[in-house]
Amino acid sequence: MEKLSKEAEQILLQRFGRDSVIALATEEGGIPFVREVNAFYEDGAFYVLTYACSNKMRQIGKNPVVAIAGDWFTAHGEGVNLGWFGKSENALTAEKMREVFAGWIDNGHNDFDDRNTCILRIQLTDGVLMSHGTRYEIDFRA
Repeated sequence: MEKLSKEAEQILLQRFGRDSVIALATEEGGIPFVREVNAFYEDGAFYVLTYACSNKMRQIGKNPVVAIAGDWFTAHGEGVNLGWFGKSENALTAEKMREVFAGWIDNGHNDFDDRNTCILRIQLTDGVLMSHGTRYEIDFRA
């Protein structure tokens, strides 16, 4: 496994640096759970707008190890609840989310006054990226 190359980073940004749907897998009691989420990639992590009381966040709270898959990319990572969307420490990420998710973020589905509306960061640890016959085995921790 190699550290993230500039070429692989560029491919990840092209594919996932915008509103993207990825599969997110968690585990509870030895049983895997998979769901699709809207996310975007930036600096070795995916960001998801979610609800702190959801099953995925409860499962991540018990076991932060997650897996993701999307457009010829699979990876493992650690799910980190960054807390309330409106928290001052989340201002830059929240601003980026409003830009990236502009097509739906304010459609009435999200209550930004609810302190359970939170940001999930999936900090990647390792992954496999395929692009035009090239396989990149990436260690995001290197």
